[in-house]
Amino acid sequence: MALEKVSSILKMADEANTSAIAFNCNDYTMAYSVAAVAEELNKPVIIMLYPADSFQKNCCNISGFAATVRELADKVKVPIGLHLDHCSDFDYILNAIKCGFSSVMYDGSMLPVEENIRLTRRVVDAAHALGADVEAELGHVGFAAQSDQHNLDLYTRPEVAAKFCEETKVDSVAVAIGSAHGVYLETPKLDLERLDEINAATDTPLVLHGGSGIPNDQLEQAFRRGINKFNVGTEYFQLYLDSIREFCSQNPDKGSVLDLPMFVQEKLKAYLRVKMQLSRL
Repeated sequence: MALEKVSSILKMADEANTSAIAFNCNDYTMAYSVAAVAEELNKPVIIMLYPADSFQKNCCNISGFAATVRELADKVKVPIGLHLDHCSDFDYILNAIKCGFSSVMYDGSMLPVEENIRLTRRVVDAAHALGADVEAELGHVGFAAQSDQHNLDLYTRPEVAAKFCEETKVDSVAVAIGSAHGVYLETPKLDLERLDEINAATDTPLVLHGGSGIPNDQLEQAFRRGINKFNVGTEYFQLYLDSIREFCSQNPDKGSVLDLPMFVQEKLKAYLRVKMQLSRL
């Protein structure tokens, strides 16, 4: 089937009282593995690209990545969404939409709230005119290596979430409730009571970033209490790297680089079969 709008996938998740899972990818091997397992398990899924992987790290071309995911979506029978992850560049966001991204994230989370509202609304107006969805971030999901997930000043406040969603008209909002990007220095503890309060304050679908390393029991509760999109990146990329290392160690002399993609894909798919089961979609 054709690419599905992310907002439609999040609606499915909300109706099922669960979360769709979104995976950061930056090449065909990663994206193909996600699409293949989604088809195998008959689960909707979202494939994301972090902008710097395209314009800075030269992992892929943004229009080429969009075309790749579109082709993968055309070959499966399950809904697959395409989403541009954290981006604060208005022009880059518009270009991504024109290249085929049907969902984008504007990240103004480090700005004062009123400035975040103003700039988010500007992106929403432009993206909606082009038929694309917009995710924003309120509060700030920091970095695990800096241990800033314990800073309550960065957490999303329910009353601010209500105002933010009403004034920006975003399609989803990432909330800060104790998760963090990267590798956790200690086991995270989500503020589920705060999540309940945020969920009660707005009908806008809620997103949880920093999904790598959060215990499954906390995730299951978060999904039941309002999280409709769950981002996974760090552990998926780490597995990719570990799989390449394993291939090289097993084939120091005679291994062909042409055998590498399928080897890695099988490792990624084994992981994805377990991870996607967290969603009850």
